[in-house]
Amino acid sequence: MPVQVPKSPSLTKRKVNQDVNSNDAKEGEKPPVYTEEQKQAVDRVRKCNDYYEILGVSKDVSEADLRKQYKKLALQFHPDKNKAPGSVEAFKAIGNAFAVLSDPVKRKKYDTYGLDAVNATENHPFRQGYAAYGSSFEGDISPEELYNMFFQGHHTFVRRGSQWQRYYTRTAHAHVYQEEHSRSTLMQILPLVIIVMVSMFSSFFVADPPYSLHKTMKYSHEQRTSNLDIPYYVKENFLNEYKGRISHIEKNVEEDYIVTVRTSCFRERNYKENMIFRAKHFKDITLETKARELRTPSCDMLNDLYNSLN
Repeated sequence: MPVQVPKSPSLTKRKVNQDVNSNDAKEGEKPPVYTEEQKQAVDRVRKCNDYYEILGVSKDVSEADLRKQYKKLALQFHPDKNKAPGSVEAFKAIGNAFAVLSDPVKRKKYDTYGLDAVNATENHPFRQGYAAYGSSFEGDISPEELYNMFFQGHHTFVRRGSQWQRYYTRTAHAHVYQEEHSRSTLMQILPLVIIVMVSMFSSFFVADPPYSLHKTMKYSHEQRTSNLDIPYYVKENFLNEYKGRISHIEKNVEEDYIVTVRTSCFRERNYKENMIFRAKHFKDITLETKARELRTPSCDMLNDLYNSLN
């Protein structure tokens, strides 16, 4: 009777691995490899509902620290580094958050009015939760453009299934292309540099205005117009230097002030009407109520000014 030799566990394991590898070879694609740490990081970003929370910074973060944190997260979540499910969406969410918080105007609107104000400015459809941080950004910028904002290089991104793969396409022409691009950029900004320099030189030969509507180090003394009692600020020697012309200056002050208030009123009404329209369009009663309760202080101030003139 022949003796059966037991199979070695290592040989069995090797055979299984060979079968798996052969299956992968047939499919032409290896399963993504990622750590539990990477998956938890992706899940954290996808659960965030706030731009500051996505980037992991406080609301008083400086611009330098914001950029530093973005660079760190862009490397951590880049699809070439992180293969966890949802890494592409998390990467886009991080880019979307940085795009808003790195822009002083958008950041101020986001801090004051929330995401609705930013979306209204950018003509984005109304979204809530993570969708506003992920999906809405998909059409604006690609992973390649986001990555190259800070990390220069010529890369090609190819999506296979749910994963992005990056291939280096550096050639002998890459260096020439970079030099030509730098030269082209220099020629584009040269006119701007010239304009700035001319403005700086011309400022030495232009006299300062007699007043300012805002208090500054130079214009530190407050005055009020005799007609509408509008506050304005002048230099220390204002009364002596502009003696006999004060009534004319105060007329200009009141005209400038009314134009400023009227412009602010227009912006407030436009923002309020946009919010009401969007709320009606999406049949959001809560948002419509909130929009109708928005105050327009500049418009109230403008009405008071008109009433005082009558």
